[in-house]
Amino acid sequence: MRRELYAGVMSGTSLDGVDAVLADFTPGVAACALLAATHIDFPSGLRQELLALQVAADDEIARAARAANALADLYVHALRSVCAAADIKAHDVVATGIHGQTVRHRPDQGWTLQINNPARVAEGAYMTVVADFRSRDVAAGGQGAPLVPAFHAALFGGDVHRVIVNIGGIANLTDIPPSGSVRGFDTGPGNVLLDLWHSKHIGDAFDRNGSWGRTGALDAALLSMLLAEPYFTLPPPKSTGRDLFNAGWLDAKLAGRVVAPPDVQATLVALTAATIADAVINECADAAEVLVCGGGARNMALMDELSRRLQPRTVESTALHGVPVDQVEALAFAWLARETLAGRPGNLPAVTGARGPRVLGAIYPR
Repeated sequence: MRRELYAGVMSGTSLDGVDAVLADFTPGVAACALLAATHIDFPSGLRQELLALQVAADDEIARAARAANALADLYVHALRSVCAAADIKAHDVVATGIHGQTVRHRPDQGWTLQINNPARVAEGAYMTVVADFRSRDVAAGGQGAPLVPAFHAALFGGDVHRVIVNIGGIANLTDIPPSGSVRGFDTGPGNVLLDLWHSKHIGDAFDRNGSWGRTGALDAALLSMLLAEPYFTLPPPKSTGRDLFNAGWLDAKLAGRVVAPPDVQATLVALTAATIADAVINECADAAEVLVCGGGARNMALMDELSRRLQPRTVESTALHGVPVDQVEALAFAWLARETLAGRPGNLPAVTGARGPRVLGAIYPR
């Protein structure tokens, strides 16, 4: 029997870099066996360009095309790295699923845009590439996000009612009851505002371990105003991104207020924790366990606040269940590539709001 080896590549809303994994989905293996993983930081120039492409500006088409080529070359580098780490030849990999980099997400207008050059990746990595996963769901009336819940259910489902929370730039959750439908949606900002504020005042890309956030004090009045954002009370299905939660959104909320920068950071920690906790309590009331992945799982101030708000539920990292927090999403897109090649739907209409199940993605043969 030929091994079913798939790669997955993810670069998310946090704009921190590229995560790539190589996994074995051969029947008889548990949901998947992780063989190798790598992370490659974005060069500062590319990160700034990807951030700039989030808003309208001059020469966007050419700039996006150049950024897509630079991304594709990083994806190729990451794929070669995971293959070398696992001592696997590229031609032994069935396919790689590549998310691309979201620069605009407007399902309300019928479109979403993840820049990528999958043809360039197929040429450079000598692998079949599956890309552009979100567009078909949006075309079917869905949000195009989140797409990871089906994989979360395959990986973490069981007899215990669990919620999987991914805290990337945007936070999303997957509700996995022991029986009944899997549900999921974006809860709101994850790390995106925390990273923006930390970078503005400290200079580093993110608040390592949440250390700076711990030096501040919660501003209850500011938190109350931030929580008044209408998105938080919208019923699912729903998705969001930097189109809403960005520096302009935060600056508008802070206008006319005098709040010390560490206090703003502490309040933003509370905002992320509160919106996730409220979503779990209101939409997944019977859940006993909350498993957290994504970069936010490394922010101990955030994890402590989330645990406090979700008592008596157990809140812990997916790493304690065998899957490192930075590799869950990349694994999900490896799994989605497998579903695409098998002709199986990758979306869950109950999650995205699409008119029905759809096979996702475009295939670029090696």
